[in-house]
Amino acid sequence: MKKYAISLGLALALSAGASTQANAQAATAVVGDAKAAHDKIAMCVGCHGIADYKASFPMVYRVPKLGGQNAQYIITALQEYQKGERRHPTMGGIATSLSPQDMADIAAYYSNQK
Repeated sequence: MKKYAISLGLALALSAGASTQANAQAATAVVGDAKAAHDKIAMCVGCHGIADYKASFPMVYRVPKLGGQNAQYIITALQEYQKGERRHPTMGGIATSLSPQDMADIAAYYSNQK
């Protein structure tokens, strides 16, 4: 019984240490690079680069203007599309292909636009 308690304590301590390390890594912010986004935004401009554009698949969507938008808002929106919390077939498909760095770069690019 004593060995079991020691093993359990050791397992809990290791688990807590791993959890702390994972939280520290998650807390490290990814810094966006607007210049690195140049090739990444090619898929965005087809809709977001057209003033007052409305997409009609599978229903009519008003495509938002991204230029000048807050970078964190763009990142949050992309993360929500990636998780399925926001629903749009095209945006969901695009977002699932993006890494956190891609999202930060795209957000940096659009937040610097007018």
